[in-house]
Amino acid sequence: MAHTVEKIGGTSMSKLDLLLETLFLDGRDGADLYGRIFVVSAFGGITDMLLEHKKTGKAGVYAHFARADGDHGWHEALDRVGAAMTERHDALLSHDADRARAAEFVRDRIQGARNCLIDLQRLCSYGHFRLSRHMLQIRELLSGLGEAHSALVATLLLQRAGVNARLVDLSGWRDEDEVTLDERITRAMRGIDPATEMPIVTGYAQCSEGLMREYDRGYSEVTFSRLAALTGAREAIIHKEFHLSSADPKLVGQDAVQKLGRTNYDVADQLSNMGMEAIHPSAAKTLRRAQVPLRVTNAFDPGDPGTLIDDQPAERPAVEIVTGVEVVALELFEQDMVGVKGYDAAILQVLTRHDVRILSKVSNANTITHYVDASLKVLRRVEKDLAQLYPQARITSRMLAIASVIGRDLNGLSVLMRGLQALADRGLAAVGASQGPRNVDTQFILEREDLAAAIGALHGAFFDRREALPRAA
Repeated sequence: MAHTVEKIGGTSMSKLDLLLETLFLDGRDGADLYGRIFVVSAFGGITDMLLEHKKTGKAGVYAHFARADGDHGWHEALDRVGAAMTERHDALLSHDADRARAAEFVRDRIQGARNCLIDLQRLCSYGHFRLSRHMLQIRELLSGLGEAHSALVATLLLQRAGVNARLVDLSGWRDEDEVTLDERITRAMRGIDPATEMPIVTGYAQCSEGLMREYDRGYSEVTFSRLAALTGAREAIIHKEFHLSSADPKLVGQDAVQKLGRTNYDVADQLSNMGMEAIHPSAAKTLRRAQVPLRVTNAFDPGDPGTLIDDQPAERPAVEIVTGVEVVALELFEQDMVGVKGYDAAILQVLTRHDVRILSKVSNANTITHYVDASLKVLRRVEKDLAQLYPQARITSRMLAIASVIGRDLNGLSVLMRGLQALADRGLAAVGASQGPRNVDTQFILEREDLAAAIGALHGAFFDRREALPRAA
């Protein structure tokens, strides 16, 4: 049988000792161990320390360096990364030789990165060179340190357990060639036989396209999907710390949720739009075009097949998942808008210029409202630009939330009507609601403080009555 390409996220990688038994070995021996290529993320928290914290924005090495707040800031941050890496591999590796090799690896990479940044600062002290032109390359250099370290540690751990594991480092460390992502992957995999060895591949890949320019922190899933497509994988598998379920168990209760079991890429796209990514949209597109099905599993529940995501339509209409996200409603009201073209295009240009993510939008004769994911600081800049374009318009921002009911086929389920009734029964008022003709999602706009209760009410309306989900694959 053809091989699989499997990705492990950062939180799961931090429990690598448990994964050794539940995922990598899982009672297998001999040839049964192989036929699997693993793409690994950095250990949980390491990329935050190298760049900046994904949620809080706390400065990492990159953020300190970008701020130019003196050498001490980024030097000390880099020292903390080295110490954190060492702490991680010392906790996982029990053999002295393995620990020594990992320690030498960390010293080489950390010191190499430090020397690179120092040399770049010195070069850019001359007027002909601008540090700002190199910041993206610096971000990529730093990010690649985390994946290279975790991949090495995983390889050493597996080799010590008797597995013929091989480190495949795509980070381009000290590589002078300028290659595309496909070339980087193809060169690295040349001569590797997944039937007899287990490649452990870095989630970051250095390439001429610059993964972080396009995908920022979503680069590992892009690498994963291209690897699956280029090597003709039978299946692409993402191992998470939980099953894809009908709702967040923390909101509706562990006993109330149902595992999806099977869905398609349409639903995956809707989840991504709501900030609940099963997979990065660009990675999903790659797998879809290559006709490689995606499976999302719980890394610590190896006996369960998880949820299969492919291009197949639903056998019958059904609600599959209820989720939600906090948004800001950016509203432009202009009395003279009716019958005049160009307002929508101009607003989109401003939002694009400020890199604002749009989740949904509604409009009528004289009002256009975009539901966006952006900080208030960015929105103030957007409002200022729009006010210059339309000085007579009234522009407002309002903190709201979207609760979304999603399924491959919602036809005939009266989701909009039943959803509004479920919210009313719980004493919740919807600010707005919408449903497109494709009938894959229905969105309910609410006050932010009502989001959790709304998800619970909607989930209860469609799952407490045992609305059947598709059978597990």
